[in-house]
Amino acid sequence: MRPDRIDWTPPTRDPDEPRPPAQLRRILALFRPYRGRLAVVGLLVAASAVVSVATPFLLRAVLDVAIPQGRTGLLSLLALGMIAAAVVNSVFNVLQTLISTTVGQLVMHDLRTNVYGHLQRMSLAFFTRTRTGEVQSRIANDIGGMQSTVTSTATSLVSNLTTVVATVVAMAALDWRLTVVSLLLLPLFVWISRRVGNERRRITTERQRQLAKLSSAVQESLSVSGILLGRTMGRSDSLAGDFSRQSEELADLEVRSSMAGRWRMNVIQIVMSAMPALIYWAAGLTAGGGGTPIVSIGTLVAFVTLQQALFRPSVQLLSTGVDVQTSLALFQRIFEYLDLPVEIAEPADPVRLPAVRGEVRFEHVDFGYDPERPAGTLADIDLTVPAGGSLALVGETGSGKTSLSYLVPRLYDVTGGRVAIDGVDVRELAFETISAAVGVVSQETYLFHASVAENLRFAKPDATDEELVEAARAAQIHDHIASLPDGYDTLVGERGYRFSGGEKQRLAIARTVLRNPPVLILDEATSALDNQTERAVQQAIDALAAGRTTITIAHRLSTVRRADQIAVLDHGRVVELGTHEELLALDGRYAALLRREAPGEAPGEAPGEGAAVPGGVTAVPGGVTEAAEPALQAAFGTSL
Repeated sequence: MRPDRIDWTPPTRDPDEPRPPAQLRRILALFRPYRGRLAVVGLLVAASAVVSVATPFLLRAVLDVAIPQGRTGLLSLLALGMIAAAVVNSVFNVLQTLISTTVGQLVMHDLRTNVYGHLQRMSLAFFTRTRTGEVQSRIANDIGGMQSTVTSTATSLVSNLTTVVATVVAMAALDWRLTVVSLLLLPLFVWISRRVGNERRRITTERQRQLAKLSSAVQESLSVSGILLGRTMGRSDSLAGDFSRQSEELADLEVRSSMAGRWRMNVIQIVMSAMPALIYWAAGLTAGGGGTPIVSIGTLVAFVTLQQALFRPSVQLLSTGVDVQTSLALFQRIFEYLDLPVEIAEPADPVRLPAVRGEVRFEHVDFGYDPERPAGTLADIDLTVPAGGSLALVGETGSGKTSLSYLVPRLYDVTGGRVAIDGVDVRELAFETISAAVGVVSQETYLFHASVAENLRFAKPDATDEELVEAARAAQIHDHIASLPDGYDTLVGERGYRFSGGEKQRLAIARTVLRNPPVLILDEATSALDNQTERAVQQAIDALAAGRTTITIAHRLSTVRRADQIAVLDHGRVVELGTHEELLALDGRYAALLRREAPGEAPGEAPGEGAAVPGGVTAVPGGVTEAAEPALQAAFGTSL
């Protein structure tokens, strides 16, 4: 019994809930490996800030000293100093941008690879519960959405903060009274920016969820299977309409995100833009009626210049604060995936077997997909398959055959007892040893959208062309590949749709031949094939299984008859165990299966067309199983 597939995403936190300092520390930790480069950026930022604030002081000297006193030499030096400051500042900015962007992209690379690597370690159960589009959205959209924050926001924050501090100090040095007036509204501006940031964070969380839904819809409906299903069911227009509605919702969220707090931030910009005019107005009032101005013309101009220089980094600093709050929603979604517990982990000191003989033992195994029912699927399974021996698992659909086989390559972990290879618990083995020891050929063949050769080399990247041909010959597929215009360079198409079911199965067998595992699991590898294709695939499987420890599930009767042991499963328990002849002599569940599935034949006879497949179904012409035929007749109101 396999778990039902449901849509699932990790639980998300309330966007209004305050983020603990631990999350900010975790974000800063992403930059820790590059602290040397960031230190250089900090030095460049500080140097740039010092150079920037020097220009107004040079300007004051021009207006108060050089021009009034007619000192042309000093005027020339001051002018050159202002030009040199601009050049040096530009060079610093270019270097700062180069280093900070490089660091940001390295952090992005680390995030992507960490999330992908972590997901590669997740159990099969996680992927049966999670939509593929959701996973893709986390890696592509969420991490991609953080790009500007990671690559430029951190540097912008440091740069603008340093510039603001240096500028405020320089303004205070010119005139502390004007400085106090200029900074009176700063607390209000900070409060406004925090409100805007909270609003954008809420919208961003909702937007990313909608983007994940849209990505899932695209991934599912625009795959080859999705297109076939949509067109054959006449749902293409409906799918397009659903996509349009989801896209419209996303567009609305994008507009809301862009406009959130826009007017409030514009008020800040208007006020800060008006400050120089207010300073000139106040200075003019003090000088009116022959009074003594509170500052000299040069100081006034220098102060206003600094004030205008303060405007840009201050607004950017407030905007950066908004961006940081917005990006917290994205970081939270990424950290949710990184924090997912790895249910099947390699032990700290794994056992590596130099040579695997292939003995497989199930020792009082319990297993359940529901944590509250640890023996809900399999209970007290006790079986031994000697090295080079064969075991066939038969039983009704849902009896636990596939679940039992998945415990050997450790796609799931037992909830009781243990599964051992050559006497070593698979939970103690290195993943490399398990993958080299156990090969799986299932009914659901997966091929990458790549060439035939690339698909085969996925099992053995360093395989030579001669090895590819040898494996293909063993799988009875070489002649077909050779007849193709591009031979082994032929693209198989998405999920191998350019090949028939039997051809894909034989490619999968050839891939397993290259891997050359001592333990082989055959999971209903021919149940969906027509009789002629089944015979060709069966020949390839027979060649593959020779000399290997083989666990066969719901395979054709001739294979089951030759198995060293046949285990009959019922509701997760072994109810009968023995050879074909022994089980027939018992006249129990196994014999009843054969009589029910091949009513026209004696149990000991070799099957013909319509023969029994001891997995609970019978292959009949057209690919319809005898067990399913009555239901299909009732559904269609006709005889099959």
